[in-house]
Amino acid sequence: MLRRVAEGVWVHESEFLQSNTVVVQGREGVLLIDPGITVDELADVAKDLRESGQPVVAAFATHPHWDHVLWHPDFGDAPRYGTARAAASLRDLLSKEDWQALVAPGLPPEYADDIPMDLLGLVTGLPVDAERIPWDGPDIRILEHRAHADGHAALLIEDRGVLVAGDMLSDILMPFLDLEAADPVDDYLAALRLFESVGDDVAVVIPGHGGVGDGEQFRARLALDRAYAEALRERRAPEDPRLDPTGPLYWLVDVHEWQLERLGQKNDPAD
Repeated sequence: MLRRVAEGVWVHESEFLQSNTVVVQGREGVLLIDPGITVDELADVAKDLRESGQPVVAAFATHPHWDHVLWHPDFGDAPRYGTARAAASLRDLLSKEDWQALVAPGLPPEYADDIPMDLLGLVTGLPVDAERIPWDGPDIRILEHRAHADGHAALLIEDRGVLVAGDMLSDILMPFLDLEAADPVDDYLAALRLFESVGDDVAVVIPGHGGVGDGEQFRARLALDRAYAEALRERRAPEDPRLDPTGPLYWLVDVHEWQLERLGQKNDPAD
């Protein structure tokens, strides 16, 4: 079910890791951002839009990870956009004969059979210098950065005060760094500074996973993510409430330890 979070902006939350599909109202239809996750959930979103008389006229993938580049035939054949780097990454993946086998290990086992793969990743890259989504709707500013994934972008719906953050600024997940990057921590901190530069315009933040927050929560999450990234850089234990070994996402502690280990290997390659 779609839930209104701002004027002309709705969110559908998936059962898998509170994954958020975002719908933005345009003049002739809607923009769909990061639709997911299961076939039934995607079909339900399509049904809600169809019953409200709102066709999908465009889509955007915030980054090239599998759970942000899904699709369902009921959405139609609207253009699906991403940054140039995200689209290039997806083209490279899909050019491999065994791409489904490469993606499979990252799928959650409990949902793997219900995730639609046929139309995964068919994203058109926008020009490298693109600053706006090309569609007939409210101006949506593209905030491209290098945190979490190459070609990642947040979207700022300026006249609604909504920041669609992709896989950042979550209330349930600490930062997941792109450990293939040359300097993952600095990339992450640079992205947070980019978000901070538009902070006065943010009244609602929608993470890729987790709860929708208001402007105060946006600032709190920004500070928490920065503190976590700085703790990783300084190789000290972060004071982060999202890392709770007794909570439902207890496995995040293992992810944190893995990130710390990988960063140590990058910084001390001879060890």
